[in-house]
Amino acid sequence: MIGYYQLPGGKVAAIEGNCPFPPLSQALKEPNGLLAIGGDLSTQRLLSAYRQGIFPWFSHDPTHGDEPILWWSPDPRMVLFPDELKISRSLAKTLKKHPFELRINTAFRAVMQSCGQASRPGQEGTWIGPQMIEAYCALHAQGYAISSESWLDGKLVGGCYGVKIGKMFYGESMFHHVTDASKIAFVNLVEYLKHQGVGMIDCQMRTPLLTSFGGREIPRKDFLQRLLELVDY
Repeated sequence: MIGYYQLPGGKVAAIEGNCPFPPLSQALKEPNGLLAIGGDLSTQRLLSAYRQGIFPWFSHDPTHGDEPILWWSPDPRMVLFPDELKISRSLAKTLKKHPFELRINTAFRAVMQSCGQASRPGQEGTWIGPQMIEAYCALHAQGYAISSESWLDGKLVGGCYGVKIGKMFYGESMFHHVTDASKIAFVNLVEYLKHQGVGMIDCQMRTPLLTSFGGREIPRKDFLQRLLELVDY
């Protein structure tokens, strides 16, 4: 450890190079789960982070430059167990119509770029900038990152992506240009992951959409216990 940043919520570790992450017990309660600042987005660092229940999230600003890399491990943690997936009646009706061509891993970079360009209520800017895109495309090239895609008339109209390590999946983001395209891509992803034997999907933070799909919050200690059983499966 090379030092700490003093923030209103407490001290946050500053990391660089091969510096290990601090214990998760040091994560701040406010903002929820902020653990460390700094480091890089190398494949080695990212895999180490995900294996410990840590993920990067920081603002990309093309005008003024990116924030430092921020590392998080919130408590509680939003998760979806694949067998608990819920599909609303309206979405089930749409699914029966097979409105999209569904693909896995045919346009990973395009999915990330579209997620980065998506507007989100109550949120300015994006965390999916060039640094993140290159880092996760490197994970994808090594077989760790996955995209699920909805195509219509030869165009990518919705999708989602995340990271898979062992039997654990970490969801990252989703987008749509056509109604229900991201939701259907997500359902397709969950079904794909079920066939891969994935036991838990990390959804990071609670949202109404993830709740509607059957996601729920669990204590971080329970999340970590289950995660450790799955990442080295």
